[in-house]
This record gives sequence, C-alpha cells and structure tokens, in this order.
Amino acid sequence: MDIFAAAGLPKPDISILSDEFLAEVRGMPQRNLAVELLQKLLKGELATRRRKNVVQARSFAEMLEQTIRRNQNRAIEAAQVIEELIELAKEMREARARGEALGLSDEELAFYDALETNDSAVKVLGDETLRKIARELVATVRTNVTIDWTLRENVRAQVRVLVKRILRRYGYPPDRQEVATQTVLEQAALLSAEWATG
Repeated sequence: MDIFAAAGLPKPDISILSDEFLAEVRGMPQRNLAVELLQKLLKGELATRRRKNVVQARSFAEMLEQTIRRNQNRAIEAAQVIEELIELAKEMREARARGEALGLSDEELAFYDALETNDSAVKVLGDETLRKIARELVATVRTNVTIDWTLRENVRAQVRVLVKRILRRYGYPPDRQEVATQTVLEQAALLSAEWATG
C-alpha cells in the first residue's frame, strides 16, 4: 500500500524534508498513518546514510529505534511520537548541512564523524585539526584501497598502519586511537565500495 497516497500527500524528496512537509504530516488527522509515514521516510533516509556515513547512520538508527519501541510499548502517545520523529527528521536534515558548514565533502564529513565520536579528541584537537585529519584520511584511503582490499589481509593491515600514522601525527589521543582506527576502517569499507562502482 502506498502510504503517501493513503495519507493524501505527494511523495516527498526525503533529502529535503521541508518544514512545510513536516507541518503537513504534523497536522494529519490520522495519527497512526502519520507515524507510519514518518517511520518509512526516516528508514529510507537511514538506508541512504548507511551507504555513506556509518557513524551518523548508527546514531540516527538508535534514536529512531528508541522512539519506535516506546510507541510500540504504548509508553508515549501518537502525537508525541510524531513530534519526536519530526525532530529526528530535522536533525537528519541539519546533519546533512553540517558538512557544508564545516567546509567538508560528504566523504570528509563521514571520516570527521568517525573521529568526532571521541569527545576527548574534539576537546584536545579542535574542529580545524579534525577537519585536516578527515581530509588527509580521505586522500590516503582513496589512493590505497582497491576493490578487494577488505578481503586481503596485507592491504587491510597497510591501510590500518596509514590511518594510525595520520592519527599519531596530529596528536589524536593515544588511548582512543584503536577505536577511531576501527571506525575509520569501517567507514573506508563503505566508501571504497562506492568509489569502486562510481
């Protein structure tokens, strides 16, 4: 069933999630239909983000899952669920614009987010250094990965060494380097698959 047609709404472009569209959904008399509509849109947006930005996708997926679970357990009313889902949609829209504000491409933002998950790194290094690291990671990973790099242990090890070297050079907190390296490699695997097909 086309949930948009049932709601009497045009199928929106999720990348925009305009305030006007969200206001239309908020004003729908069929609350359960509005909840389903927002869930469908947000899950679609999450699927897109999973292919590009592992950290953002994980964070937003957790927030969406919590709201859905509370709704299914009847812990909150449909009107509150709608408000929370609309707020999540706005956060997703703002996250998309964040890269532009930081002067980073989508790929650079994905690596920046992988580094920024560590609060102490943000405090110690600051935004500017994290941006430099993200740019260098994109350039380094892009030139050192092949289509099958995730399957070849020697290439994975080489990329891991390069990532750790970059983190050390910029003074990334040593106690957090392993976690950051893992997240960066996970992000690199996502993007390298896209680079291979694009």
